[in-house]
Amino acid sequence: EPLMRLVLVGTSHHRAPVELREQLFVSAAENRELVERLAGADAEAVVLSTCNRTELYLTHGDQEAAQARAFAELTALAGLAESEIAPALYTLTDEAAALHVFRVAAGLDSLIPGEAQILGQVRGAYEAAREASTAGPVLHRLFRQALRVGRRVRTETAIGENPASISSAAAELAERVFGTLEGRRILVLGAGKMSDLATVNLISRGVDSVFVANRSVERAERLARRFGGRAAGLDAVEAELENADVVVASTSARGYVLSAEQVERAMRTRKGRPIFFVDIAVPRDIDPAVNEIEGCYLYDVDDLERVVEESVAGRRTEAVRAEAIVADEADRFRDWQLSLDVVPAIASLRALAESIREDELARAEGRLGSLSPSQRRAVESLTAQIVNKLLHLPTVRMKEAAAAADGVLYADTVRHLFGLGEEER
Repeated sequence: EPLMRLVLVGTSHHRAPVELREQLFVSAAENRELVERLAGADAEAVVLSTCNRTELYLTHGDQEAAQARAFAELTALAGLAESEIAPALYTLTDEAAALHVFRVAAGLDSLIPGEAQILGQVRGAYEAAREASTAGPVLHRLFRQALRVGRRVRTETAIGENPASISSAAAELAERVFGTLEGRRILVLGAGKMSDLATVNLISRGVDSVFVANRSVERAERLARRFGGRAAGLDAVEAELENADVVVASTSARGYVLSAEQVERAMRTRKGRPIFFVDIAVPRDIDPAVNEIEGCYLYDVDDLERVVEESVAGRRTEAVRAEAIVADEADRFRDWQLSLDVVPAIASLRALAESIREDELARAEGRLGSLSPSQRRAVESLTAQIVNKLLHLPTVRMKEAAAAADGVLYADTVRHLFGLGEEER
């Protein structure tokens, strides 16, 4: 039977603008139908689709057939002509495809090196294929190993340890100011995406209560509900300042939402307790003069960018160590895939030798009938040893040949010399 080739066809943020990635995005519901179509009766398939990439992994006896199948599906998804989408696609096979998915799982192919979300997305893609029964021996091996690579990189390197986004940098700075965020209260100005992300990051570090203030009270309530907090309009901000420890501002307002005078009034009632302001709005929400007030710490987007820059530089040095882990695992996958050629040939050769041994012993049954049980065991053991010794070196040599990529030639030669599989034909 033909050797199963591993084929990957896909695109990512390296090649495709966001408009094309949106068109190629495959939702969880569509994933199942797509892997079933790709796999058909004769292939294995896994589809990985995130906001940064859509990649189709196939194994098939015929590499070109697999490629054509993947191209057709991606072209249909994009709703474009194949010539329009082709420049954005990459095709990788066998070891190169394995190396790629291992780098993806390790967070080395992400916009922000070491981001943790991708490992869960790789696991989700694999689980979807398992549920649809479209992952066979090669893709099971590939994706289980990819998940192991992701875990190894996260435990053996510090690639994911520094904040690498504005919202996580905001939470980390707040934590530095207070030592711990356990039991702290945050006041969130604005109810958009950035406020949401920053709140998630702060809560994951132990923040206790959340108060959301927004121009539209309805939107404020929606965000507050998610975090079990309270909500009000922007006019309630000054009263809330008396109790807040951290203020995160991210409204789309044109002018300042919070003036230095308001903060000064609130600080009088706070009896010197410090307050930490994170202004991630552009244009800014908080009057920069707040930074001059005793006990107030104000950081804006540029301050946070610097924190992110430093940490991304730190991640790059860790990425070098992660790449070494990934390369090592890709070698292991290659050895395993190459051994697929010789393992069946070795097994057939051993089965042939064993059946000859058993037939000859059965033939001699008349002459061996007078042996005692211990003598019979000695004859069994002796004949088995002859078979093992004869086959030992050919087996070792075939495995070595597989690792050096000559496995197919050796396997074919052995099949030919010993007539393996001929009786089945």
